[in-house]
Amino acid sequence: MNLIEHPVMALDYGDARIGVAATDPVGIAVHGVGTVSSRQPGTLSEIEALIQAKQIRRIILGLPLRIDGTEGSACEKVRKFGKELSIHLDEHLPQSIPMDYYDERFTTMSASKKLHQAGNNAKQQKSIIDQAAAMEILQDWLEKEDPLGWTLPPLD
Repeated sequence: MNLIEHPVMALDYGDARIGVAATDPVGIAVHGVGTVSSRQPGTLSEIEALIQAKQIRRIILGLPLRIDGTEGSACEKVRKFGKELSIHLDEHLPQSIPMDYYDERFTTMSASKKLHQAGNNAKQQKSIIDQAAAMEILQDWLEKEDPLGWTLPPLD
């Protein structure tokens, strides 16, 4: 089993917004970090600032596969964004941050269902659904990739 350094950040990329979630420093809990506009200049710099503030060690980028598991145009957009983000981070951060793509099928639907169960109607969900979907992506990834979750970050 590979040891995962925490905190880990998940991004749920969309044409309008990018939901952001992260683990705590030891990988026990997942929490929403915020939502970033994907249409504004400075998107990459805003994500970079979140990465630095949270001392992120790995990025998980949700990949919207089709129901049959194949990639379509939505995946192309996510991979293009991932490449742009990776280049930006390599140019602006002192160390490289690993980035993985992870199947995000059904995460937005699952997040929406949980928000509805918590009493949020569709209008109330709009401002937090992307962040909630990023949380779903990260929680699912953690359960599969880091089931123990207690990996301590290295001491500096």
